[in-house]
Amino acid sequence: MHSEKPFNIAAVSYLNTLPFVYGITRSNELSDTNLRLMVPSDCATSLLEGQSQVALVPVGVLEQLKPWHLIGNYCIGAEGAVKTVLLLSNVPIRDIGRIYLDTDSGTSVRLVKILAARLWKINPVWQKLPKDGVSLNPTDAVVAIGDKTFAMRNNFTMATDLAHEWMQLTGLPFVFAAWVSKQFLPEHFTSRFNKALEYGITHIGEAIGSAPELIVSPQEALAYLSHDISYHLNAEKREAMKLFMELAQSLDQE
Repeated sequence: MHSEKPFNIAAVSYLNTLPFVYGITRSNELSDTNLRLMVPSDCATSLLEGQSQVALVPVGVLEQLKPWHLIGNYCIGAEGAVKTVLLLSNVPIRDIGRIYLDTDSGTSVRLVKILAARLWKINPVWQKLPKDGVSLNPTDAVVAIGDKTFAMRNNFTMATDLAHEWMQLTGLPFVFAAWVSKQFLPEHFTSRFNKALEYGITHIGEAIGSAPELIVSPQEALAYLSHDISYHLNAEKREAMKLFMELAQSLDQE
């Protein structure tokens, strides 16, 4: 046991983070830490304001956190369709006139704008999605992320998976969020942190069984967490992160 103050960890409150939460809370590697769950954008704020030392942060806002350091070998990623980052519409993409953005994640906002400019070649009106919802016109579309997509997608005739579209554009997987810190952290912590994350993603079945409630059936959750989400932050995903940040930066400058 080390004498430093406990590390505060901020993680995302979505189903895709359940294996990480299970590893952090059940692996016995990080019993001297405090874990808090929140939406992705609040994870970034928590880190920026010093409330957390480690956070699962949307890749789309990392530029605002400089300096930042990747922690561990895991992320929230996808190697193809992810099912929970969608552009929902009732018309084909070429006919979309306005896109409402879910600002819970800066990553999805930048990703859909990159795809609109570079893959779909459309120039829609962009608007923030009000918290209390909105009445949609026939040519409106909505970016939906996280757990809310499981219910929302049934209200639309078309669902375009943004991770799949990114792979169509670049040939690369996608990283939605990564574990980062603002300072270099001691090796005795980062080693245990990595082991805790590994424990979680190798015990996905147990993680699902431990969840107090699920937004989908246990079978759907297992398929989603085992096949649709890709947790290893490998070299190809690091390359994808770099490219995404470059494209997002060039978009901001246009």
